[in-house]
Amino acid sequence: MKVLASVGLAVGGILGMAGTFAPTAALRGVAWGIDGIALIMASALLMVVFLREGQDTIAAGFLVFAIGESLVVATAAMELTAAVPFFGAGTGVWAMALALISAPRFFPLAVRLLGMTASLLLAVTALQILAGARLTPTTTPLPFFAYPFLVATMAGWILTLLRRASTPSTRG
Repeated sequence: MKVLASVGLAVGGILGMAGTFAPTAALRGVAWGIDGIALIMASALLMVVFLREGQDTIAAGFLVFAIGESLVVATAAMELTAAVPFFGAGTGVWAMALALISAPRFFPLAVRLLGMTASLLLAVTALQILAGARLTPTTTPLPFFAYPFLVATMAGWILTLLRRASTPSTRG
């Protein structure tokens, strides 16, 4: 399950970033749609993995991440400005999920710091949208510059999961 979840995280990270730079709305929608579905699958698997390992806070974080990603993926084919309310709600939920996943001392400190940074940037984005700002997923500086922190965090999760999956006592 850790390997399959890692594949989902990788697909999500790669296609999420690619969608941001897609030359057409149709290509962006496809990239973000597949990205979101992969991240939901990975998050669901990781919720089970961490629940089985007794890491309840991290498991809850991945459940919350899947919920946030569900809000965001629902807008993948929408016009960017029409999606703002859902995107704002999704980024707020992502921010909470990243904080839950990063708080326990499970992942390496660098990964946890990346996660907390992404959480903070996404929380600021969500608060701005909830206060009425019309920020789209491609608006700079935020949320545009939050994505590299999110993807770097996911890369850290992948490395940690794959290292632990290769250890006989932590297979999952």
